[in-house]
Amino acid sequence: MTKEIIIAGFGGQGVLSMGKILAYAGLMEDKEVSWMPAYGPEQRGGTANVTVIVSDEPISSPILSTYDVAIVLNQPSLELFEGKVKPGGALIYDSYGIMTPPTRKDIHCYRVDAMDTAAANNMMKTFNMIVLGGLLKIQPIVQIEGVLKALKKTLPERHHHLIPMNEEAIRKGMEIIQEI
Repeated sequence: MTKEIIIAGFGGQGVLSMGKILAYAGLMEDKEVSWMPAYGPEQRGGTANVTVIVSDEPISSPILSTYDVAIVLNQPSLELFEGKVKPGGALIYDSYGIMTPPTRKDIHCYRVDAMDTAAANNMMKTFNMIVLGGLLKIQPIVQIEGVLKALKKTLPERHHHLIPMNEEAIRKGMEIIQEI
C-alpha cells in the first residue's frame, strides 16, 4: 500500500501540521513516510502545501506530479491540484473555502464541512483534525491511535491537554465527510 497525498490551503489552516501528524502516525506504525512542505514567505495567509507519502515499501522519491489524494482548503489550491489527482483518486475539500466546486468525473470528490463544524462546536483550533478525520474515513492510511501518538510527539507538552479535543475532531470529520 502506497498513498501519495497533497494537502493544500492558506498558511495558518494547519496544512503543514496535518501533513506532519499524518507522517508521524505512519512512522509510529512502522511505515515508510515522506513529508515535503512548500510555502511562500508569507506563511500565515499565504499559500502552503505539503506532500505526504505513506507506504509499506521504500519510497523512491518525494517529488510527485500526480497524487492519489488531494486535500484542498481554498479555491487557488483546488484550481492548482484538481487536475493532478490520478484518475480514480480522491479529492477532499472544505466547502467554506471553495466557491466553485470540483468538476472532474473520473475521481471521487468528497466534501467535509470542517470549518462550519469547527465553528459550531467551538473547536476552531482543531479544524485541520476534522479534515484529517475525513481523510481517514475514506482512506484509512493510519489508525487513530497512531495519530494520537503523533500528536503527543508533535504538540508541545503544554498543549497535550488538547489531545482529547483533537481526537473528538478526528471522529467528527469521519462522521461528516460525504461523497459528492
